[in-house]
Amino acid sequence: MNEVTFKINGQEITVPEGTTILEAAKLHNIDIPTLCFLKDINEIGACRMCLVEIAGARALQAACVYPVAPGIEVLTNSPKVRKARRVNLELILSNHNRECTTCVRSENCELQKLSKDLGVSNIPFEGEKSGQWIDDLSPSIVRDETKCILCKRCVAVCNKIQGIGVLGAVGRGFSSKVQPVFNKSIADVGCINCGQCIVNCPVGALKEKSDIERVWDALADPEKVVMVQPAPAVRAALGEEFGLPMGTRVTGKLAASLRRLGFDGVFDTDFGADVTIMEEGTELLDRLNNGGTLPMITSCSPGWIKLIETYYPEMLPHLSSCKSPQNMTGALLKSHYAQMNGIDPEKMVVVSVMPCTAKKFESQREELNVNGLQDVDISITTRELARMIKEARIDFVNLPDEDFDPYYGESTGAAVIFGATGGVMEAAVRTVADILNNRDIQEIDYEMVRGVEGIKKAEVEIAPGTTVKLSVASGGANIRKVMEAIRNGEFSDYHFIEFMACPGGCVNGGGQPIVDAKTRMSTDIRAERAKALYTEDSDKKYRKSHQNPSIIRLYEEFLGEPCGHKSHELLHTTYSQKPKIK
Repeated sequence: MNEVTFKINGQEITVPEGTTILEAAKLHNIDIPTLCFLKDINEIGACRMCLVEIAGARALQAACVYPVAPGIEVLTNSPKVRKARRVNLELILSNHNRECTTCVRSENCELQKLSKDLGVSNIPFEGEKSGQWIDDLSPSIVRDETKCILCKRCVAVCNKIQGIGVLGAVGRGFSSKVQPVFNKSIADVGCINCGQCIVNCPVGALKEKSDIERVWDALADPEKVVMVQPAPAVRAALGEEFGLPMGTRVTGKLAASLRRLGFDGVFDTDFGADVTIMEEGTELLDRLNNGGTLPMITSCSPGWIKLIETYYPEMLPHLSSCKSPQNMTGALLKSHYAQMNGIDPEKMVVVSVMPCTAKKFESQREELNVNGLQDVDISITTRELARMIKEARIDFVNLPDEDFDPYYGESTGAAVIFGATGGVMEAAVRTVADILNNRDIQEIDYEMVRGVEGIKKAEVEIAPGTTVKLSVASGGANIRKVMEAIRNGEFSDYHFIEFMACPGGCVNGGGQPIVDAKTRMSTDIRAERAKALYTEDSDKKYRKSHQNPSIIRLYEEFLGEPCGHKSHELLHTTYSQKPKIK
């Protein structure tokens, strides 16, 4: 590759041809501010925060889109640059709802940080504000136009990464807005509730619908028995909310903090993940042996479920009938656990802590209930749990590690890797291979389905003479590529496919701690958080779902057999077509 030599702030540097000024500066530890920029996703130079001066040029240039050229001299901190950045920032702030002390993104807002860094202390351009509407009709996502800065990061993520495209820019000039088609609520268009718009928004214009007060009310009600279950990916990210390094595993502190918040039962969605493998693995074997619809596709991700219902309803027969681990756990708590402990299910409140905003939507679905009681009553995000811990003044970092409660808090390594893309696939293959070979296979690290690549394919000989073709995809746009291939017959010889709506899987879910664009330029948060899950997997005594003593006991005492009558009654469901626009 050809190289280019140029000067930046008087320093001569050499970079590959085609490198932007922003990239070149970062490579040499020169900081240029950005706001609308998202690496490889939104590189449009719209916010004008990354302006730089090029010697001899009349106009300032946006560093994020300007490629270096031989011999140019770039200034990133000249008086002209500083003045332009400040004026542009003041103009953005003049049209922004600056309720910073009460905003959900206070102290984690890129606009707030930029204002502090650039020394903006007053706004000379006060006047009419363009944004008026707060859209809170979705069960998952709140969209606040009064805080939107028109960076279009949400638009780019929804279109390019998720392949959904329900957000777009409308209007011109001062009347420009980002909103769904026909100015509808995001609840009334084909949104899959994934929340990737939230974690990529630099400000508080997008946030999850908070259910914190509902949890506090349940905990304070002496008539209620309140159970909690956190998802696998939560333990890989919650620590970030308390200043711990990205990818720190906080399983023990997670259990301890939930107990101190006052929950009556502190369980683990990983238990439900182990049950999911028992059910889904059996379902796959049944389809393989009895001519069922193939490829079978996993059903753990509620964003993916909404995607197939909305955009590929004719392909619903490919979907596993299994409920997600969240709902399997909830259904079992309100049936088996309630019966075992003499608890009235109507007095039980099941709270889930999820890395996912789509779980809020899932918890309200009519299809997901036991005898008229919802499997899960309240679903909160990793971020919401962090806020509750902080409000309760719990010293999270210094908490001693504790275990989850017995039985429904016991799980395997196969369950914890559900939080990473490829994890459900690997967990299922571990169990299916043992069943087909009638022995405990020791080589269980299926590296070919790991990693953050958007679409993965593999062929695995799971028994002598039996090879299965597998595929894994994460992120809506990648899912749609595979779905189109299935529709065109290109995957007709595949047996099992795992889809996760969020890129990299649940570790990068829409309810996880928010990471700023600058960090995303140099750190793959999907890989860092996934490491914590694979480490926990390797540390577990049992690494296959069917080896979990509590799972064995559950089937012996209550369920009978996987995919049996009682399992279908409690743990399986059906889905149906959803409209793109209401």
